[in-house]
Amino acid sequence: MKRFLYLIVAFSFLTPVAFAQARGSDHISVGVFGNFLRLSDSSISLGGVGARLSVNVAPRFQLEAESSYNFEQVFFSGFSDSNGTVSVSTTHVRSLDGLFGPKLYSNKGPVRFFVTAKGGFTNFNINTSPAVTFNQIANTFEGLRGSNVFGTFYPGGGAEAFWGPIGVRVDVGDEIFFHNGTHNNLRVSFGPTIRF
Repeated sequence: MKRFLYLIVAFSFLTPVAFAQARGSDHISVGVFGNFLRLSDSSISLGGVGARLSVNVAPRFQLEAESSYNFEQVFFSGFSDSNGTVSVSTTHVRSLDGLFGPKLYSNKGPVRFFVTAKGGFTNFNINTSPAVTFNQIANTFEGLRGSNVFGTFYPGGGAEAFWGPIGVRVDVGDEIFFHNGTHNNLRVSFGPTIRF
Protein backbone atom coordinates (compact mmCIF):
# COMPACT_ATOMS: atom_id res chain seq x y z
CA MET A 1 0.00 0.00 0.00
CA LYS A 2 2.82 2.42 0.87
CA ARG A 3 4.57 1.64 -2.40
CA PHE A 4 1.36 2.45 -4.27
CA LEU A 5 1.11 5.84 -2.54
CA TYR A 6 4.80 6.59 -3.18
CA LEU A 7 4.26 5.72 -6.84
CA ILE A 8 1.32 8.15 -7.11
CA VAL A 9 3.31 10.97 -5.46
CA ALA A 10 6.33 10.36 -7.72
CA PHE A 11 4.03 10.13 -10.74
CA SER A 12 2.40 13.48 -9.92
CA PHE A 13 5.77 15.26 -9.71
CA LEU A 14 7.68 13.57 -12.54
CA THR A 15 5.07 13.24 -15.28
CA PRO A 16 4.60 17.00 -15.89
CA VAL A 17 8.36 17.37 -16.30
CA ALA A 18 8.62 14.41 -18.66
CA PHE A 19 5.81 15.68 -20.87
CA ALA A 20 6.52 19.42 -20.73
CA GLN A 21 6.32 19.63 -24.53
CA ALA A 22 2.53 19.49 -24.29
CA ARG A 23 1.64 23.20 -24.27
CA GLY A 24 -1.52 24.88 -23.02
CA SER A 25 -3.39 25.08 -19.76
CA ASP A 26 -4.41 21.45 -19.65
CA HIS A 27 -1.41 19.57 -18.21
CA ILE A 28 -2.95 18.53 -14.90
CA SER A 29 -6.51 18.28 -13.57
CA VAL A 30 -7.29 18.02 -9.87
CA GLY A 31 -10.78 17.41 -8.54
CA VAL A 32 -12.93 16.32 -5.65
CA PHE A 33 -16.25 14.54 -5.95
CA GLY A 34 -19.27 13.12 -4.24
CA ASN A 35 -19.52 9.39 -4.78
CA PHE A 36 -22.50 7.01 -5.00
CA LEU A 37 -21.90 3.24 -5.01
CA ARG A 38 -24.77 0.77 -5.38
CA LEU A 39 -23.75 -2.72 -4.22
CA SER A 40 -25.88 -4.82 -6.55
CA ASP A 41 -25.58 -8.08 -4.61
CA SER A 42 -27.22 -6.59 -1.52
CA SER A 43 -29.13 -3.56 -2.86
CA ILE A 44 -27.15 -1.39 -0.42
CA SER A 45 -26.27 2.13 -1.53
CA LEU A 46 -23.19 3.84 -0.13
CA GLY A 47 -22.31 7.52 -0.42
CA GLY A 48 -19.01 9.22 0.15
CA VAL A 49 -16.32 11.59 -1.06
CA GLY A 50 -13.17 11.29 -3.13
CA ALA A 51 -10.37 13.03 -4.99
CA ARG A 52 -8.59 12.52 -8.29
CA LEU A 53 -5.49 13.63 -10.17
CA SER A 54 -5.20 13.50 -13.98
CA VAL A 55 -2.00 14.18 -15.93
CA ASN A 56 -1.78 14.65 -19.72
CA VAL A 57 0.72 12.33 -21.37
CA ALA A 58 -0.39 12.86 -24.99
CA PRO A 59 -3.09 14.79 -26.84
CA ARG A 60 -6.50 13.56 -25.65
CA PHE A 61 -4.89 11.02 -23.31
CA GLN A 62 -4.44 11.28 -19.54
CA LEU A 63 -3.32 8.99 -16.76
CA GLU A 64 -5.54 9.29 -13.75
CA ALA A 65 -5.35 8.26 -10.08
CA GLU A 66 -8.28 8.53 -7.70
CA SER A 67 -9.50 7.36 -4.34
CA SER A 68 -12.88 7.52 -2.61
CA TYR A 69 -14.29 6.69 0.80
CA ASN A 70 -17.92 5.63 1.26
CA PHE A 71 -19.55 6.03 4.67
CA GLU A 72 -21.93 3.71 6.52
CA GLN A 73 -25.49 4.30 5.36
CA VAL A 74 -28.98 3.72 6.66
CA PHE A 75 -30.53 0.49 5.37
CA PHE A 76 -34.30 0.05 4.92
CA SER A 77 -35.87 -3.39 5.07
CA GLY A 78 -39.28 -3.73 3.41
CA PHE A 79 -42.51 -4.56 5.12
CA SER A 80 -41.76 -7.20 7.72
CA ASP A 81 -45.29 -8.03 8.88
CA SER A 82 -48.95 -7.53 7.99
CA ASN A 83 -49.00 -4.18 9.83
CA GLY A 84 -46.66 -2.66 7.24
CA THR A 85 -43.68 -2.12 9.54
CA VAL A 86 -40.51 -0.77 7.95
CA SER A 87 -37.22 -1.64 9.65
CA VAL A 88 -34.38 0.86 9.59
CA SER A 89 -30.78 0.10 10.55
CA THR A 90 -27.22 1.10 9.69
CA THR A 91 -25.44 -1.09 7.14
CA HIS A 92 -22.16 -1.18 9.12
CA VAL A 93 -20.45 -1.40 5.70
CA ARG A 94 -17.84 1.15 4.59
CA SER A 95 -15.56 1.07 1.58
CA LEU A 96 -12.31 2.68 0.45
CA ASP A 97 -11.04 2.34 -3.10
CA GLY A 98 -7.96 3.36 -5.04
CA LEU A 99 -7.97 3.30 -8.85
CA PHE A 100 -5.42 4.11 -11.55
CA GLY A 101 -5.60 4.02 -15.33
CA PRO A 102 -5.95 5.80 -18.67
CA LYS A 103 -8.60 8.33 -19.66
CA LEU A 104 -9.29 9.13 -23.32
CA TYR A 105 -11.27 12.29 -24.03
CA SER A 106 -12.97 13.70 -27.12
CA ASN A 107 -11.48 17.19 -27.59
CA LYS A 108 -9.89 20.15 -25.82
CA GLY A 109 -13.01 22.34 -25.91
CA PRO A 110 -15.10 23.57 -22.99
CA VAL A 111 -17.23 20.37 -22.99
CA ARG A 112 -15.64 17.01 -23.56
CA PHE A 113 -16.68 13.40 -23.24
CA PHE A 114 -14.38 10.65 -22.03
CA VAL A 115 -13.99 6.94 -21.41
CA THR A 116 -11.76 5.33 -18.81
CA ALA A 117 -10.63 1.91 -17.64
CA LYS A 118 -8.95 1.77 -14.24
CA GLY A 119 -7.66 -0.97 -12.01
CA GLY A 120 -6.95 -0.97 -8.32
CA PHE A 121 -8.45 -2.13 -5.04
CA THR A 122 -11.57 -1.88 -2.92
CA ASN A 123 -11.31 -2.27 0.84
CA PHE A 124 -14.59 -3.20 2.52
CA ASN A 125 -14.67 -2.62 6.24
CA ILE A 126 -17.55 -4.23 8.09
CA ASN A 127 -18.15 -3.04 11.63
CA THR A 128 -19.12 -6.24 13.43
CA SER A 129 -19.39 -4.84 16.96
CA PRO A 130 -23.14 -4.18 16.64
CA ALA A 131 -25.16 -7.23 15.63
CA VAL A 132 -26.14 -7.27 11.97
CA THR A 133 -29.84 -8.04 12.01
CA PHE A 134 -30.73 -8.36 8.34
CA ASN A 135 -30.17 -11.71 6.65
CA GLN A 136 -29.64 -9.95 3.31
CA ILE A 137 -26.58 -8.11 4.63
CA ALA A 138 -25.23 -11.13 6.49
CA ASN A 139 -25.57 -13.41 3.46
CA THR A 140 -24.12 -10.94 0.99
CA PHE A 141 -21.06 -10.16 3.06
CA GLU A 142 -20.44 -13.62 4.46
CA GLY A 143 -16.70 -13.92 4.80
CA LEU A 144 -16.25 -10.14 4.82
CA ARG A 145 -15.51 -9.46 8.44
CA GLY A 146 -13.14 -6.75 9.59
CA SER A 147 -11.09 -5.26 6.77
CA ASN A 148 -10.83 -6.92 3.34
CA VAL A 149 -9.08 -5.77 0.17
CA PHE A 150 -10.16 -7.03 -3.25
CA GLY A 151 -8.96 -6.37 -6.78
CA THR A 152 -11.18 -3.91 -8.66
CA PHE A 153 -11.73 -2.99 -12.31
CA TYR A 154 -13.63 0.17 -13.25
CA PRO A 155 -14.76 0.76 -16.86
CA GLY A 156 -16.71 3.98 -17.21
CA GLY A 157 -17.25 7.25 -18.95
CA GLY A 158 -18.66 10.70 -18.52
CA ALA A 159 -18.44 14.35 -19.39
CA GLU A 160 -16.56 17.44 -18.24
CA ALA A 161 -17.57 21.07 -18.76
CA PHE A 162 -15.04 23.88 -18.23
CA TRP A 163 -15.32 27.64 -17.82
CA GLY A 164 -11.68 28.62 -18.09
CA PRO A 165 -9.69 26.49 -15.64
CA ILE A 166 -12.72 25.63 -13.45
CA GLY A 167 -15.13 22.87 -14.37
CA VAL A 168 -17.50 20.14 -13.28
CA ARG A 169 -17.32 16.44 -14.06
CA VAL A 170 -19.73 13.53 -13.92
CA ASP A 171 -18.69 9.87 -14.17
CA VAL A 172 -20.83 6.75 -14.51
CA GLY A 173 -19.41 3.25 -14.56
CA ASP A 174 -19.29 -0.28 -13.24
CA GLU A 175 -17.01 -0.77 -10.23
CA ILE A 176 -16.34 -4.51 -10.45
CA PHE A 177 -14.65 -6.15 -7.49
CA PHE A 178 -13.45 -9.75 -7.45
CA HIS A 179 -14.42 -11.93 -4.47
CA ASN A 180 -15.53 -15.49 -5.27
CA GLY A 181 -16.43 -14.28 -8.75
CA THR A 182 -17.19 -10.85 -10.14
CA HIS A 183 -19.52 -8.38 -8.44
CA ASN A 184 -20.82 -5.56 -10.66
CA ASN A 185 -21.76 -2.33 -8.89
CA LEU A 186 -23.10 0.95 -10.26
CA ARG A 187 -20.90 3.92 -9.42
CA VAL A 188 -21.73 7.58 -10.09
CA SER A 189 -19.54 10.54 -9.10
CA PHE A 190 -19.97 14.28 -9.55
CA GLY A 191 -17.85 17.23 -8.53
CA PRO A 192 -15.70 20.25 -9.35
CA THR A 193 -12.34 20.05 -11.09
CA ILE A 194 -9.53 22.49 -11.83
CA ARG A 195 -7.11 22.20 -14.73
CA PHE A 196 -3.77 23.93 -15.06
